[in-house]
Amino acid sequence: MRRSLKHYNTFAFIFLAAGSVFMIFPFVWMVLSAFKTSVDVYSYPPKWIPSTFHYQNFTDVFNKIPFWRYYLNSIFVTVCQTALQIFLSVTAAYALSKLEFPGSKKVFAFIQSSMFIPVVVTMIPLFIIVSKLKLVDTYAGIIFPQIGSAFTTILIYSFFVSIPNELLDAAKIDGCGYYATFARIMLPNANTAISTATLFAFLGHWRSYTWPLIVTNRTELRTLPIGLKYLVQESSSEYQLMMAASLMAIVPILIVYIFTEKQFVRSLTLTGLKS
Repeated sequence: MRRSLKHYNTFAFIFLAAGSVFMIFPFVWMVLSAFKTSVDVYSYPPKWIPSTFHYQNFTDVFNKIPFWRYYLNSIFVTVCQTALQIFLSVTAAYALSKLEFPGSKKVFAFIQSSMFIPVVVTMIPLFIIVSKLKLVDTYAGIIFPQIGSAFTTILIYSFFVSIPNELLDAAKIDGCGYYATFARIMLPNANTAISTATLFAFLGHWRSYTWPLIVTNRTELRTLPIGLKYLVQESSSEYQLMMAASLMAIVPILIVYIFTEKQFVRSLTLTGLKS
């Protein structure tokens, strides 16, 4: 029994190690290619390590397109969208999970059903609304239509439901109202879910391409995914420039993940324990 278990653990370790190498390979290749020259990029057989680390690639990206403008636009839009989305999701999850009001179950069912509607279906109605409000070609037109999310609301809702109602009753006895209970009881006990939702929201908004492309016409308002598409058009044969731009583009995602990684892993662990 112990020998078979040992063999199983060995096989699982080898399988997971191989899977990890397979998944990290594109990232390592991108990092190394960002420092290669055009000769190294197209050499055959392929070179893993650059002959010389060519840092000029990063400077060339800024010369090809207004990269800083796209970068700052993406940071501003993504931070605003993530903050507003998490605020709406947290407050909605609190109201649906712990407050009793007529039609709460129907509202929750409506939010759940919205997850089955493809995002593409809502693009035209959203654009018509934004156009009627004269928000086309504005930051508000990019930000506000994208802050509603059923996924993050349901994710946080599932954690709020697990918080015992006795804690809320004790808070009421101590004189806490709805807002104080929300701030002192609900938020501290659901920080894992909120961190996880923040990570997913930030990642989704950071890589958003279709909606910013539809609702903006001016180059000054374009976000980074659209800017990377312009770079592909400008330097379709300069593979190393695209890799350098992609490497710079993932830095904010890595920073957000570093700050939320512990809570993200903890949320997965708690989910496994609940199941």
